[in-house]
Amino acid sequence: MKAYYHLPGLFEFYSLYQVFLPLFREHREYFYDWCEIGSIYGAPADCLWGGGRVGFGEADPREVADLVKEFEVSARLTFSNSLLREEHLSDKKCNALCALFEKNGAVENGVILASDVLLSYLREKYPGLYLVSSTTKVLTDLERLKTELDREEFRFVVPDFRLNKEFDQLNGLTMEQKQKVEFLCNECCWFDCPDRKACYENVSRKNLGEEVEDHICPSPLAKRGYRFSDAMRNPAFIGIEDIQNLYLPNGFSHFKIEGRSLGSAVILEFLLYYMTKPEYQLKVREEIYLDSMLDLF
Repeated sequence: MKAYYHLPGLFEFYSLYQVFLPLFREHREYFYDWCEIGSIYGAPADCLWGGGRVGFGEADPREVADLVKEFEVSARLTFSNSLLREEHLSDKKCNALCALFEKNGAVENGVILASDVLLSYLREKYPGLYLVSSTTKVLTDLERLKTELDREEFRFVVPDFRLNKEFDQLNGLTMEQKQKVEFLCNECCWFDCPDRKACYENVSRKNLGEEVEDHICPSPLAKRGYRFSDAMRNPAFIGIEDIQNLYLPNGFSHFKIEGRSLGSAVILEFLLYYMTKPEYQLKVREEIYLDSMLDLF
């Protein structure tokens, strides 16, 4: 089995992927042969249907669509706003994005969502897009996860990261269910956070244009921001040895890398750690850093 990584920043880190995707294709020997790119996900700035994180992507959607089409990578629109109502479904920008990516080359593209209102709309209007159940639903209970996995509407389901290491329960899933699970690998959020759903809903309200105060993170490390070194100490962190020795042998093959709100330099570290052979990491880093078109910070 191979590990399929779902990478962040479809629009935010377009310039990085402009450099990385040709490198991944032309020098496949630099990268682990047991992994592939499953998709790149994200949303442009100011998307009404957006959720999870406030989008900052400024890349031209047509250029993004051309890039993923050229390299035959699945694109996923992150439309995980959980508070959408019927009146929001007519949004021109989000509909235009769905129309653009629904028929864009040989590889299917998808939408990550948290709203059943949006789900019904997309299935009727854009049936060519596959659907992914968002981690913003905060599925921390195995029975709820099973129910979600058994929904035929979803190709993949991203559970809450706190289920990552519950192997006694996860290994009891059927093979069909296992192949729909997409684990969030590098979450930096506090493992004991009681406010994860409220945090996501705060972002949903902001994307709807509501005047709301920022959600105050209760984590004792909140002021540090995201640090990969902190994520690696999270009890739910999934490293490459975990993927090779625990997840793949037990039938799990899909892994989501967090990072839409982070900088290109941090995303590059994820690409190096999860995908690049140690002996080639410096070479890949140099190829990326020395590209004069790319602003890593």
